[in-house]
Amino acid sequence: MKALNRIEQLFVRLAELALVLLLAGMTVMVFGNVVLRYGFNSGWNFSEEMSRYFFVWLTFIGAILAFRDHNHVGVETFVRLLGPVGRQVCIAMTNLVILACAVVLFWGTWLQHSINSSMTAAVVGISMIWVYGITYITGAAIGLTALIRLIRALIGRTSPEEMARFTGDYDLKDHH
Repeated sequence: MKALNRIEQLFVRLAELALVLLLAGMTVMVFGNVVLRYGFNSGWNFSEEMSRYFFVWLTFIGAILAFRDHNHVGVETFVRLLGPVGRQVCIAMTNLVILACAVVLFWGTWLQHSINSSMTAAVVGISMIWVYGITYITGAAIGLTALIRLIRALIGRTSPEEMARFTGDYDLKDHH
């Protein structure tokens, strides 16, 4: 169990680092391009396109971390009305639906892989699988997280902290 927690923490740190680097890259490219265009009547051709691709990756990696931390949209008002068994059922059903969506996302990327890998970006010329391939990572990461949560819900091993996060009763300052 500790090994899994360490692997998860490593993955989270890598994802956070990727987010920082992507945001920094977007900032440098956009700001640099603005300065070059208005100050020197020139610019970087790749800046607009790569900033857009960085934003796509930023969004999908952010979705992984948001799902991990239960920061996605939820119907907490309804769930709070239920008892412990009802809440477990909701967690199981929710994660089953999310798992199905993650599988569809991964499978859809797989089906589109040959098309995306054969297309190239207009300016920078990279294969578009480098842009849209992030959905492999997102589908796999969210799917694995949902599967683990589903199994824990089915065997009654949802932790009180996770239940509190799911129902919106979790307050960070009380648990750190």
